Amino acid sequence: MRSLFAVLCVAVLAWGGTATAQQAVPDVVWVQIEAHPNLRVARERAEIFSARLADVTGFSLGGSWYGILLGPYLREDAERVLRSYRADRLIPGDSFIAYSRNLGAQYWPEGANLLNRGTIPAPVTATGTAETAATPLTPAEETPAEARRGEQLLTMRERQDMQIALRAAGFYNSTIDGAFGAGTRQSMSDWQFSNGHEVTGVLTTAQRKLLMDQYNAPLISVGMAPVRDTQAGIAIDLPAGVVAFSRYETPFAHYDATTELGARVLLISQPGTQATLSGLYDIMQTLEIVPLNGPRSRSGNAFTLEGVGNGIVSHTEAALENGQIKGFTLVWPADDEARRNRVLDAMRASFTRIDGVLAPYADGNAVQTIDLLAGLEIRKPRLTRSGFFVDGRGAVLTTSDAVQGCSRLTLNDDHEASVVLSDSALGLAVLRPKEALAPMSVARFKSDAGRLRSEIAVSGFSYDGVLGAPTLTFGSVADVKGLNGDTNLTRLTLTAQSGDAGGPVIDASGAVLGMLLPPPATRQKLPEDVSFATGAGAIRSVLDAAGIPVQDAADDAPLTPDDMSRMATAVTVLVNCWD
Repeated sequence: MRSLFAVLCVAVLAWGGTATAQQAVPDVVWVQIEAHPNLRVARERAEIFSARLADVTGFSLGGSWYGILLGPYLREDAERVLRSYRADRLIPGDSFIAYSRNLGAQYWPEGANLLNRGTIPAPVTATGTAETAATPLTPAEETPAEARRGEQLLTMRERQDMQIALRAAGFYNSTIDGAFGAGTRQSMSDWQFSNGHEVTGVLTTAQRKLLMDQYNAPLISVGMAPVRDTQAGIAIDLPAGVVAFSRYETPFAHYDATTELGARVLLISQPGTQATLSGLYDIMQTLEIVPLNGPRSRSGNAFTLEGVGNGIVSHTEAALENGQIKGFTLVWPADDEARRNRVLDAMRASFTRIDGVLAPYADGNAVQTIDLLAGLEIRKPRLTRSGFFVDGRGAVLTTSDAVQGCSRLTLNDDHEASVVLSDSALGLAVLRPKEALAPMSVARFKSDAGRLRSEIAVSGFSYDGVLGAPTLTFGSVADVKGLNGDTNLTRLTLTAQSGDAGGPVIDASGAVLGMLLPPPATRQKLPEDVSFATGAGAIRSVLDAAGIPVQDAADDAPLTPDDMSRMATAVTVLVNCWD
């Protein structure tokens, strides 16, 4: 006990000494005035601020961002600097106090190490307010006359680009016409003042470059550069700092991600016709990289697809010209929309067709799998169930778990459907296609659950639709109630697959006795050949509640195997639940 007490006393004394030492260390803080996603731009901005302000430093902020700061100061000095410089419009109004713990490697001034040198006194005047350097504005390296002569050499596109950049920076709000009138001149003056330059209303050569570098910082940050893909026959500007060529798999040239950003680009290139273009339009929408939510448009010889979901935003466009289909897909993270828009605009503006087109099956060594298309994952549903038609307008009965939490429901892959009624207690759901269908056959129901030990079959998509048609799985009626005596259930001796759930249970005449349910969610491990179905009586009550009249079975004559298969194929539906 005495030893433990001694240890505790030492620990308390050591903690108290540490706390006292920590309290004696003054707060070291900084004034952060700007941040940029490009190191070169950040260096240029730090140099500009250094010409007018004392104590300018630059540090990495993490995540490819670089901050420009003033300091290091004591907290009270930093707050005085912040108030004074803001009031004099020497620093942006959104400048704020920053802490050393959030700063990384120093890049300005080069070779310095200010994080560990302690605080410095803030520059003060006789009145106790922070003062600026002796020269308040950076003098122009060209006279206004020389700057105007330089402007005369600009193309119309370059003049419009300057107006666009001034508008993006918040200094210009008029027409993009390339005419440098009073409004444009005033915006140039405002930009010069904000960036610490002599105010003349005419940008010098260096100022024009800085303006455009600021505007193009999003493109610079991803290494936007021209790419000429002679095999695909496309010249285009690509974000080469975050994607790189990977492989050809017709109709795509893959440019895969090289950084954690996760951006991807596909160049689309293949010979084709209008039918080929239509097929590509349909196929692209089955891919994981084209989320379901977003506008789609197809007109004439071109189409555009946009998709948002699963953390990405994708844009695809392609057009048919002279027997060749060419275009591109840009896949970008969803939380970086401003930069994505700039990259997309640059890609669209630079897209050019050149000689060359990807030949069909250009890569004979490509991995072949039904889950991939030209090296891209095909979108797969979250859950697949079977169902069957219950009226002549295409209403479908399926399991209630097939409709839980779905953003989209489809019947037989192509037809969207909505939920009319769902009864989780009985495990049943009724769906209605958004566009009326005309099924070849409709389920006809028996009034009873069938005879014990009579032969039955279940029609279902056993392998989640991979086979393209339903299969028949044969078994028998083991009991006309559930294990706990539930008369709404029928117990079957049947070995079923998960995709069979929702399929009709039919007797030898093709009459429906019930609907196969998925395995019960219990901790009990039942034998593989034990399955359960909701009986015809429970189905009748659900269809009646949904306003759907039940079709009664009239003929008990057994069907031939071929007739049974044809009937099952006509009435059974693939139901997919999509995220």
